[in-house]
Amino acid sequence: MPELDRTPPYLQVVHELRRRIVDGELAEGDRLPSVRQIAEEWNIAQATAMKALAALRADGLAESVTGVGTVVRSRRNLHRSAIDRLERALSTGKIYPENEYAVIKAAEMAVPPAWVADLLELDEGAQAIRRHRVTMNEDGPASSSVSWFSPEFASAVPALLEADRIPGGTPNAIEAATGRRSVAAEEATAALRANAQNAEDLGIEIGDPVSVGRNIYFDAQGGVIEVGESFAPEGRWKVHRGQK
Repeated sequence: MPELDRTPPYLQVVHELRRRIVDGELAEGDRLPSVRQIAEEWNIAQATAMKALAALRADGLAESVTGVGTVVRSRRNLHRSAIDRLERALSTGKIYPENEYAVIKAAEMAVPPAWVADLLELDEGAQAIRRHRVTMNEDGPASSSVSWFSPEFASAVPALLEADRIPGGTPNAIEAATGRRSVAAEEATAALRANAQNAEDLGIEIGDPVSVGRNIYFDAQGGVIEVGESFAPEGRWKVHRGQK
């Protein structure tokens, strides 16, 4: 039986089932455990189990289907955080679950914004590696992102400058080529309005609400490996799978 802590029992169930959805253990259309199964597995009342499933439905991660039960419905409502993508890449060798993939729109040398240049410790006007991608699922664009890397990686990891997906993700490719492993991440988020590029990438209108995340990946010595910015349309839940 999964351990319970001081978090309200129904929230512990929600967190665990959400984790299974984020990790791909429960895929789109899969049936979630029934009220009775949840009550037995966690040793909680059926009313508490019903509350947990109701919370997942309210989050847009599940829905009730007559004659079937509660099933996963996450494609339109889930946006994985940069921290979660890093943890997934390092633990499974994959960035995306089976129902998602990236379209690389650009892989080039470019002058980064000032805030990125500061983090990468670049002189004004110096170029860095820029990778621009849109994450897709069966329904279309789920999110978009731009990642920036130090120009020193250009020769060591030439795949960063190729407009193709990198098997295992950029963190693993950089570690394989340089020995520098991303071991920690930091992310800040804000709610903003879509600009022209966001609108094009996500199939929305300029001015529509978007969730914006700015992330940094660090190596064991605190050096910056990647600086990124991600965008998701209104109504998507950003999920981070916390670890003890």
